[in-house]
Amino acid sequence: MTILDLVLYIAIAALVLTLLTGFVLKSHKSWLMTFLQNFCGSLFIFSGYVKAIDPLGTAFKMEQYFAEFFYTFKDTAVSFIAPVFPWFSEHSITFSVVMIVFEIVLGAMLLLGSRAKLTAWLFLLLVLFFTVLTGFTFLTGYVPSGVNFFEFGKWGEYLETNMRVTDCGCFGDFLKLKPEISFYKDIFLLIPSFYFVFKHKDMHQLFSAKVRTILLALTTLGFTIFCIRNISWGEPVFDFRPFKAGTDVRSLKEAEAEAQANVKITHYKMTNKSTGQVVTIPMEQYMKEFKNYPKEEWTLEQIKTKPEIEPTKISDFEISDAEGANITEEILGEENYSFMVVAYKIKQAEGTKSMTTTIVDTTYIVDTVKAEGSDSLTLVKKIDKITPREVQSEVAVFERDYEQLFSDIVNPMLDKAQAAGYKVFAVTAPNDPAVIDDFRHATQSAYPFYTADDLLLKTIQRSNPGVVLWKDGKIVQKWHYKKLPSFEEIQQDYLK
Repeated sequence: MTILDLVLYIAIAALVLTLLTGFVLKSHKSWLMTFLQNFCGSLFIFSGYVKAIDPLGTAFKMEQYFAEFFYTFKDTAVSFIAPVFPWFSEHSITFSVVMIVFEIVLGAMLLLGSRAKLTAWLFLLLVLFFTVLTGFTFLTGYVPSGVNFFEFGKWGEYLETNMRVTDCGCFGDFLKLKPEISFYKDIFLLIPSFYFVFKHKDMHQLFSAKVRTILLALTTLGFTIFCIRNISWGEPVFDFRPFKAGTDVRSLKEAEAEAQANVKITHYKMTNKSTGQVVTIPMEQYMKEFKNYPKEEWTLEQIKTKPEIEPTKISDFEISDAEGANITEEILGEENYSFMVVAYKIKQAEGTKSMTTTIVDTTYIVDTVKAEGSDSLTLVKKIDKITPREVQSEVAVFERDYEQLFSDIVNPMLDKAQAAGYKVFAVTAPNDPAVIDDFRHATQSAYPFYTADDLLLKTIQRSNPGVVLWKDGKIVQKWHYKKLPSFEEIQQDYLK
């Protein structure tokens, strides 16, 4: 689905609602106002709903924004603003739920015509907020690496690779929009936003004030519970991510890599650093004339064909072992069933603790022995004494509740899987190898821990920890730790 398809469906739904409002409920004052109420209200409800399915995805996206805002403001004249963003990041899940529910409720207020003036102003403020987010994302495409956003004189040509956040997350994982499209979408929404503010008296109102209040209260409560359910009680009810159950990751990764390899350079776009002159010529011509465009005087941009398959996060699926070796092919090439524990963040507690380890020192003596009937000498090594000694070492400390998720829930099932001959491993974000090893020992996890990009792991599994069942490069099923079946149930339902 594209954004144009979505807008068309929303417009059709808004038209039906408008006809019902006007001819059945007879509540309209202005056909244009009623249509815009229904269109914007339906758009906000749908946008909020697809994010409510996966509130953690929105929270992770907001963390990216907060991190970029922190680094953008910290070295400026308004650096006093910067410290608020790490605090926002720490509470990104709460922020996500509040924003999602607010967006849905605001959409319902537009449909119902509740508190017209307040609704109009809230809608304008929320659209302005979204415009700032998407505008920042889009405009960072003009900001070269190492340049602060506010150093306008150092802005250059627009490059997608310059963008700090690659998509706005407006429709979660249901529909990925390029920041440029998202920004223009929000600019377009400013038109009805100002119209609502200046013409709010023309808004239709459905039902009585009491009924509207009850409906809004139920909407708020219902979607708050729905969001919390999708965060705390299980994986999202609908999985729009590229790593959903049933996905053949190995085949898709190969297809995306092949499509990317087949991308061809068709033209070169050169910009003169002094005059600003822009020259675009075919690749063949550039290869003959490149000496006329020295890099000291011209910036160079390649114009390429679009890949037949747009890359997804599957292209970034890379796993490394403890020594840093890439073992992706080994993981995806496992023909039998295998169990992968996803732990995108090992939760450490503050400080360390001392651990006493007993080490045995062995002292040897070497004797020279002459073999009977021969002049050759042989060295014989014998144990002289064995001395145990205790060594104190500092090890990392982890949140007790998080440790118990492994020791009490995940590992008992995995121990049975290993005993049955299935491969078991865990993947976590890059960390100090000693910390990962300390955690493995603390939880008595009898399987290896590998590493991968934390954003990749968050895309694969929202639960931390969670379990993914693989077979021959395909995802068979995924489980939140709170919904993890016993090994016997998995064996009966999936290991066939």
